[in-house]
Amino acid sequence: MNPKRRAAAWSTRIPGGRDGRRMLWIALVDRIGSGLWASVSVLYFTYVTGLSAAQVGTLAAVSGAIGIAGAPLGGRIADRLPLTRVLIALQLLRALASFALLTTGNYALLLAFSAVGSLGDRAANVLTKLYATRVSGPDRVRYQAVNRTVANAGWAVGGLAAAAALGLGTSTAYQALLAGDALSFLGAALLTVRCGEPPSPTRTVVTSKDPLPTTKPAKPWRDRTYLAYVATETALCLHDAVFKVGLPLWIVHGSNAPHGLAPLLLVLNNVLVVALQVPLARFGATTTAARALLLPLAAFFALGGVAMALSSAGGTPIATGCLTAAAVSFTMAEMLYATVSWELSVALAPATAQGAYLGVHGLAQSVQRSVGPLAVTAAIATGPAGWTVFGATIAVTCLIQHRLVRDRLAGPSLSVPPVTVSEH
Repeated sequence: MNPKRRAAAWSTRIPGGRDGRRMLWIALVDRIGSGLWASVSVLYFTYVTGLSAAQVGTLAAVSGAIGIAGAPLGGRIADRLPLTRVLIALQLLRALASFALLTTGNYALLLAFSAVGSLGDRAANVLTKLYATRVSGPDRVRYQAVNRTVANAGWAVGGLAAAAALGLGTSTAYQALLAGDALSFLGAALLTVRCGEPPSPTRTVVTSKDPLPTTKPAKPWRDRTYLAYVATETALCLHDAVFKVGLPLWIVHGSNAPHGLAPLLLVLNNVLVVALQVPLARFGATTTAARALLLPLAAFFALGGVAMALSSAGGTPIATGCLTAAAVSFTMAEMLYATVSWELSVALAPATAQGAYLGVHGLAQSVQRSVGPLAVTAAIATGPAGWTVFGATIAVTCLIQHRLVRDRLAGPSLSVPPVTVSEH
């Protein structure tokens, strides 16, 4: 195929048009930077700034807790100000926070800069999702799948670069990785400058003779159904803690599998997401289909828990096989959850307060970052039965959510239709 035709054909497969494609580049740049820093942050604070293990843990916990406020705050602001301008400001804030970490070894300042970066990170994640939702319209599920594929590829590239740099084992290498993360935020900000402002139901075209709109937007904090939905979401995104904390610790302390299996399972996770996220998205292309995916999602969570439990019952081959099966099950759960969550979080939100609602939804992921490690370590401490209960509990939560959203989705659609707006 002619290269120009091939490029044109690929472009037509990306929802959101030119701005949608630009946001994919932003996701790639952002995640490459995150891949550079995420895997070495603990080592940087330990070997470069000289913090103790307790100080590093406290820094991560406090900055993560403060970052929880970023999601609802960012969503609320996005309903009132142009989305692209807020996104640019947040990317610059993240860059400044990362560069600031390079300037000091003072614990109080490191804590403050990390907290600011965490706040900006959570807010930017919500606003990026909101932008993608607005530009992709009815194709938002497919766009999300492409976006996750690109983001995982970025994480992999950044992680490989970090691994290569760590071979040097010098303070300069650690500092270079942190600087690379900061530069990725600057790159994302520059790319966002070129993005057009997406349609928004909260900013409409008016003339000097038109009265200003007086409709009050809905408030997610008073929407008990949505709050209950967000509460169930906190459990459903625990797959993240499984791969970051649960699998590595269980391999070392609860099974006879070789320790080198841990990074290989993380690679397997990334490869499966890159290969299958887009194909799987077609099974949740509508709100009804997305809700139906909660049933197989429950099954994969339950299977993952059982496979983790069985991995302690045999020698190295059995342990390796069971842990691989668990990794595949939890990866399938991760991909199905991403599709379901993206669609339902938007479909359940009224158009006039979409940013505020998605901001509250972002709390689920933020809270999971704090409670997720505790949940998986509790499962590890309990032994094989703990993993069985872990998987079964999340599976039951899937069924609860399936029932919870049924009546809400049976009514008129709350999703946001594409509209054309301009500032006045």
